[in-house]
Amino acid sequence: MKILVTGGAGFIGSHTVDKLIREKCEVTVVDNLSTGQLKNLNPQAKFVNMDIKNPEIERLCNEERFDYVIHLAAQTMLHVSMGKPLFDCEENILGSLNILEACRKTGVKRVVFASSAAVYGYTETLPIDENNLLQPASFYGLSKTTVEKYLALYKAVYGLDYIVLRYANVFGERQGDGGEGGVISIFLRKIANNEVVTIFGDGGQTRDFIYVGDISAANYRAVCSAQANQALNISTGTEISINSILQIMQDISGRELTPMYDKPREGDIYRSCLNNRAADKVLGWQPKTSFAEGIKQTLESLK
Repeated sequence: MKILVTGGAGFIGSHTVDKLIREKCEVTVVDNLSTGQLKNLNPQAKFVNMDIKNPEIERLCNEERFDYVIHLAAQTMLHVSMGKPLFDCEENILGSLNILEACRKTGVKRVVFASSAAVYGYTETLPIDENNLLQPASFYGLSKTTVEKYLALYKAVYGLDYIVLRYANVFGERQGDGGEGGVISIFLRKIANNEVVTIFGDGGQTRDFIYVGDISAANYRAVCSAQANQALNISTGTEISINSILQIMQDISGRELTPMYDKPREGDIYRSCLNNRAADKVLGWQPKTSFAEGIKQTLESLK
């Protein structure tokens, strides 16, 4: 299989590329290195330094004739989307449209799109399943929702198959301090450096944190799946609070920290947990790494 991975030098992207290489796929990475890093790149993957908004994407797809595209490149920081909604739109919507146009013109069989729990916004019903109303509370969530709708229409109009994967909060090795799971990376770095940890809000807010190795496995399963043209939650189905996360990290690291609490960030939802039964049914996928084990592995990588 010839697969294009956008954002393949980034956090989730580089782990996904590693998984694809292990599965004997022929992989090309497109990344502009705005947040991705060359050191993350698997040497067996072909690398093209290019922005996803570049019209030359179509030429690349035409020359390479990819079977599948895993579209991970995005602006992922919620607070950036709230302060710069136009920038978020350009990166996440217009950039994605450029990819979709290249795909439908060059015979790509399927697009696997990295969406987010942010598409659900505020909801009282937990865990959230895929039939929940999409009512994003941030421009980031809105941009992901918009691309999901474009994918459905591209299927209806052009016949381009897709699978949308709505990730919970991803964490693991190579993660920067941005993105939806960035709090894990930030906390671990603070612990490693004996620095004060800041918690936005009262710390009772919850998330569904999932290890990046399980995400890369889901991305691969989405490429291989016999079923397509639907959205799936990729999550653990487990709710954990920010305060609990800090306690687990302290227990694992053996270091005591007194957190500093600050005001909540605009656009942040209070509770989030995603039902993952559909991913099990459609992809035959379930997460394999516990939160504590993922934290141990991530902390070890920082050392």
